[in-house]
Amino acid sequence: MSRPFYLFAAAALISGLPVTAAQAQDEGERYNQVIVYGDDPCPQSQGDEIVICARKDEAERYRIPEPLRGIDNPESESWNEKVLAYETIGSFGTLSCSPVGAGGATGCTQKLIDAAYAERTNGTDVRFSELIDAERQKRLSTIDDEAASEQARVEAAEREYFQRKAQEDVAKKMASEAGAQKDD
Repeated sequence: MSRPFYLFAAAALISGLPVTAAQAQDEGERYNQVIVYGDDPCPQSQGDEIVICARKDEAERYRIPEPLRGIDNPESESWNEKVLAYETIGSFGTLSCSPVGAGGATGCTQKLIDAAYAERTNGTDVRFSELIDAERQKRLSTIDDEAASEQARVEAAEREYFQRKAQEDVAKKMASEAGAQKDD
């Protein structure tokens, strides 16, 4: 396996765990991330499930994903990258990502993390965490409207109840006064 494949795998792991996903799991929500191509319909959500669809061109359906295209080709590496690679020749020790020197391997993890963040920042791939957050905000906006209309219905029902109760009390009072006048 090649070095870029590991970078892609690390970036996929990092981008696949958005902060909003943890919040969604705490709230008991489920979401389904789907990539649809061309005019294919997006599956409908069922129950508490949120379906997030990322639409891509029909021409992309059977192609190798963009992040994986041409990575292993040495001609695709820029001249600047080759020069930067020469700068690390002779570096050893802590954070150098080399098998030479004490703590040399500690730099490999940092190098992998830096590359994954750079790829995530500059990547053109779908950002599901943003799509999930947008869908959640859309659902939350409807909750406020529904709550306001429900509150208005409850208040109207309460007013009707209290008016009926007041009328019944007046009727009882009049009946008791009428009964008291008959006794006199």
